[in-house]
Amino acid sequence: MNIAQLDYQWFQTINSFADRFSALNPIVAFFANNLDYVFYLGVIVYWFIRTPDNRKMVVNTLLSGGVALGVNNIIGVIYHRDRPFVAHHVIQLVQHDASASFPSNHAAAAFAVATSIWLWRRKEGSVWFVLAILIGFSRIWSGIHYPLDIIGGAISGTVIGIAVKKIMSQQVLKKVSDSVICFYESIEHKVWKP
Repeated sequence: MNIAQLDYQWFQTINSFADRFSALNPIVAFFANNLDYVFYLGVIVYWFIRTPDNRKMVVNTLLSGGVALGVNNIIGVIYHRDRPFVAHHVIQLVQHDASASFPSNHAAAAFAVATSIWLWRRKEGSVWFVLAILIGFSRIWSGIHYPLDIIGGAISGTVIGIAVKKIMSQQVLKKVSDSVICFYESIEHKVWKP
């Protein structure tokens, strides 16, 4: 059995949960479609807690998520893999266009954010990793990604999160980031005093 066959076999097993545990389908569909909004909300909350560490963490997090999505789009253009519902009969809980399936944008962005937060705060980052795993698993269950799409997205998001943190710790980029934050805060403090 080759890796593509194994991937499809894993997909069939997980996607069959939609039939076997159908009472959970509304929750799974919600996770597949909407759990990423918790990540957006989390980043906003961290930003407006207004500590220097939070601001730096959010800048790293946004850069990591943006770079992860950019890299995924390049990979998707170079290597187009059809989504499971295009190539096979699946139980599809969430409507989706037939765009490139590999690697998963949702997984890449979620793992990039989770990694960025984890690098600053281990305990909180662990919770974000659990949410990222739920997003990935729900997208397989919902019939819109293969397991290797999720694994590929998770790897790219994690690696990019680590790389961005390392790159942003370089003296020049750290100064640029700090200057941008300082400029923003000078405007923010005129509108909303700390």
